[in-house]
Amino acid sequence: MLLEGKRVLVTGVLTDASIAYAVAARAAEQGAELVLTGAGRGLPLTRRTARKLPGAPPVLELDVSDADHLSALAPSLEELGWGRVDGVVHAIGFAPKACLGSGMFTAGWDDVSVALQVSAYSLKALTEAVLPLLTRGSSVVGLDFDASVAWPAYDWMGVAKAAFESTSRYLARDLGSQGIRVNLVAAGPIRTMAGKSIPGFDTFEKVWTERAPLGWDVADAEPVARSCVALLSDWFPATTGEIVHVDGGFHAVGA
Repeated sequence: MLLEGKRVLVTGVLTDASIAYAVAARAAEQGAELVLTGAGRGLPLTRRTARKLPGAPPVLELDVSDADHLSALAPSLEELGWGRVDGVVHAIGFAPKACLGSGMFTAGWDDVSVALQVSAYSLKALTEAVLPLLTRGSSVVGLDFDASVAWPAYDWMGVAKAAFESTSRYLARDLGSQGIRVNLVAAGPIRTMAGKSIPGFDTFEKVWTERAPLGWDVADAEPVARSCVALLSDWFPATTGEIVHVDGGFHAVGA
């Protein structure tokens, strides 16, 4: 099994339709021991969903914008008996309503700063929080949506994703000497709670299905989950700072 004996922290699990859940399920299937995190009003939902996973992994409260939560993360993992963390899955993103679907001139800095902190800076914050437990060979994997172009309705979340991608490269640079890898998986659109919150998401679904060379099923997170598991494993020992597109090939073709 690819993750036999590895300990993997997974953020962003809400329901069993979330991409993070699919990643957690495949990681467990491949032998990983899991801990999940949840935040705010979604925490009880994360705890209920965790019971559907093998072994019903524990759930820690973690708001990535709360310094106290971040500083408590490593000690909380140690209390669970985790002396190390082999893998981290960053599946966190949020933007206030004004940041999506109304162009670039509606949202002010108060809203934009929230989107940037939660959706981009949090990759650094989360990695830093668990850094005392990361060891040579550890892997940080983030879920991305290709930020190389401007998408309809994505607006400031697209900007946040661009910052997210850049953050991953700089983290890869700074952590490489410790043997810690940082990579992203740029997924095609998946019908999740997060996806449904994006205005015009059904347009993404239709276009992707029609244009992706390999086709694309918006209800199937399995290809994304498998790619994340591969990056968490030891099978990519010399890959870092990379963005792996798991989108049916959509990113490679024009209109």
